[in-house]
Amino acid sequence: MPATPKQLNPEQLTQEVRSLAAELGFSHVGVSGIDIAHQQPRLERWLKAGYHGDMAFMERHESLRLHPEALHPGTLKVICVTLDYLPPDVETVRVLQNPHQAYISRYSLGRDYHKTLRKRLVQFAKRIEQRWGSFNYRAFVDSAPVLEKPLAQQAGLGWQGKHSLLINRQAGSYFVLGELFTDLPLVEDPPYTQDHCRSCSACIDICPTDAIAEPYVLDARRCISYLTIELKGSIPAELRPLIGNRVFGCDDCQLVCPWNRYCHFSAEDDFKPRHDLDRTELATLISWDEETFLKNTEGSAIRRTGYEGWLRNLAVGLGNSGGGEAAIKVLNQHRDHPSEVVREHVAWALQRLVAGEPPSTLPLTERQPRKVRHLL
Repeated sequence: MPATPKQLNPEQLTQEVRSLAAELGFSHVGVSGIDIAHQQPRLERWLKAGYHGDMAFMERHESLRLHPEALHPGTLKVICVTLDYLPPDVETVRVLQNPHQAYISRYSLGRDYHKTLRKRLVQFAKRIEQRWGSFNYRAFVDSAPVLEKPLAQQAGLGWQGKHSLLINRQAGSYFVLGELFTDLPLVEDPPYTQDHCRSCSACIDICPTDAIAEPYVLDARRCISYLTIELKGSIPAELRPLIGNRVFGCDDCQLVCPWNRYCHFSAEDDFKPRHDLDRTELATLISWDEETFLKNTEGSAIRRTGYEGWLRNLAVGLGNSGGGEAAIKVLNQHRDHPSEVVREHVAWALQRLVAGEPPSTLPLTERQPRKVRHLL
């Protein structure tokens, strides 16, 4: 009769689990313990400062974030994994510098990574069960009160950079994170304790909206990813010109990070751009009706912003485009939209275009890491 996971030698089991993870295509894997209560002061300072904005879910279940065993009873270890997402053949800076094109964060050009990674994690758990029998587990991909980055750092996968994202010394930061909470008797990896950001301030300097309040502390209320995805109302007027043509998320802080010269491009079909979203003009996208939007974003993370948010973001992009009569024409089609939020942002955009405001772009080219320059 085969041994159960709990009967195996922990070192042997851990090595077997690592091998399975590699077979399934995870980029990196590490094992963390569940003692992360030391993160409480940092989390509470961030919440007290209001840096979470309207993301009330960040305030809820604080205890569960700090105690993984309470979130999923029986949890003894957390298997942390990464999956590279950057498609190899997409342009980045060239799109950002073309005010007529829509820039969509590169993680969201294809299938929703939550779906892709969670499916892979469940497959991972099933493979473990097939080999050694049932065990207690639950898969998470940014879908519950989980402190993903601190757990990943504790699992030895990298350090949190000054932009707050996890950076791996051999792979940069173009990857997504997932976790498998489990009762398997695994050997923990040593936590990653080095900080290789040192005196570098590239991400702080380049942020269009000055969203990095201080090194390692992100003020989500000013972050373009928050403004174009999580925020459901009006984007503050003073921040709209700074958004440029970024209509879903922002990658600027990663584009200038020196460690992304070591980034790994993804071979996953799920992360390949759909519907030419890596190279489509703002005027084309704002012309989608709701049915087209829902059809073209099926299974995509872009659905999170909703059709109203999509039109809002595109109106801001067009207002920053200096697009003249062509942009004014497509915006006028939405002047009487049922949504007050859409009408407000369309009116703002039209006012800028009529006033002849110049395009809003940022010159990132000179600071591109070598590995990413060929994407220009």
